[in-house]
Amino acid sequence: MSLAAAGPARITDLAGPLRRHWPLLPLAATVLFLLAPLPAGDATASGKVGPADAASLLLALVCGVQALRGRVRGLTPLGVLVLGAPAVGLAVSTVTAGDPYAALPGFVRYLQVFVLVPAAVVLLVRDAREFRIAAGCFVVLALVQGAVGVAQFATHTGASYQGEDIRAVGTFGPGDVMGMATVVAYGLIVATAAALAPGLPARGRRIAGGCALVLVVPLVLSFSRGAWIATFGAALLVMGLAGVRRALKVLVALAALGVVLVGGLGVGSEMVAERLTSITQVSSAPDQSVTDRYTMWAAAESMWRERPVVGVGLKGFPAHRDGHSSLGLSSGSDTAGAGQAFIKQPLLSPHNMYLLILGEQGLTGLLALAGGWAALLVAGLRRYADRSARGVRDCGLIALGLFVWQLTDFLYADIGGPSTVLTGVIIGLAAWWALPSPGRALRGPAAR
Repeated sequence: MSLAAAGPARITDLAGPLRRHWPLLPLAATVLFLLAPLPAGDATASGKVGPADAASLLLALVCGVQALRGRVRGLTPLGVLVLGAPAVGLAVSTVTAGDPYAALPGFVRYLQVFVLVPAAVVLLVRDAREFRIAAGCFVVLALVQGAVGVAQFATHTGASYQGEDIRAVGTFGPGDVMGMATVVAYGLIVATAAALAPGLPARGRRIAGGCALVLVVPLVLSFSRGAWIATFGAALLVMGLAGVRRALKVLVALAALGVVLVGGLGVGSEMVAERLTSITQVSSAPDQSVTDRYTMWAAAESMWRERPVVGVGLKGFPAHRDGHSSLGLSSGSDTAGAGQAFIKQPLLSPHNMYLLILGEQGLTGLLALAGGWAALLVAGLRRYADRSARGVRDCGLIALGLFVWQLTDFLYADIGGPSTVLTGVIIGLAAWWALPSPGRALRGPAAR
């Protein structure tokens, strides 16, 4: 073939997959647009609409167009119930709120994260190959954000932590210290699951294993206790599902990496040790952040007791917080570093998603949201044990690992910040795995 003909042929080879998978472009953009840095010095930017949120709206629009054309996956009645029930609960909580107009922005945000984005992912991702493409975007995002975070630690340009600007926060800035830790943990879980998944090529598993080991470094340097706990729990589940022998190999590799980084190179050894120790001191000698968290948990529970069925309404926690809190609550959390001056951020949520739902939406919202999540988890585990899904178990490992990470993180965190939109993507991937299309099972060779 001549050089003149080689160019058009190569373009044609690329155009074919693009035509087949073009509905995935908004999904990939929803994940990868989180690489865009937030404006320096704006700690409140995490609560505004960002590029990833705009991409998620385009994702929902593309899903609607494809649904009208009949080019989306089918849903079982259970799928319709699990994906649709939150919308009903959110509508009830908005209408019954003391100020429905003030609750309306919360309704839009919850609808985006817990209904529209998950439904779009379930309907648009047609097979295991497209699932793997979506999961791979998480690894790319984690690697780039992790690299920025490691550079921040090495050059002392990160967020302030114990008087030094060394906390790895990536492009999210000190106003969203959990942002980088969250996306790095997502990528770490995806890479770990791919490294342990049976049926994938050996080369792919080795690359995934290397990515997982690399991502441990920025996760440690984020100094995020919550992300550490959730990652540890999700990784244990993934390793347990993959098999004991595979799990032992991963544990040995992680132990060796920890010895080299902390013991040999001394990467934040004293601060990491202090942060780990503080996890066990949440009841005996808690720091102010833990005290604030316990106080806000109690406030959310008090709101629920006041209105147990429908709660105080979406976005109602800040307005009712002081009336239900003790004097132990501080005025806010201190943030600085990474190009931002010192700012005290107000405490606007209880940092527990389940208690936030209970306080603002009552038992109606908790049943609609958390009940659906529990159903997805049980259905996902049952499908992973089904022999008919053996050829695509790597998708199951990824979906279950990410979902368990999110459910664990919700015990001491809630939605907020640019990375919130990824919560909807993860719920969608978990639902895609747990709720296969009716009358159509995924087969290994065909899916690959």
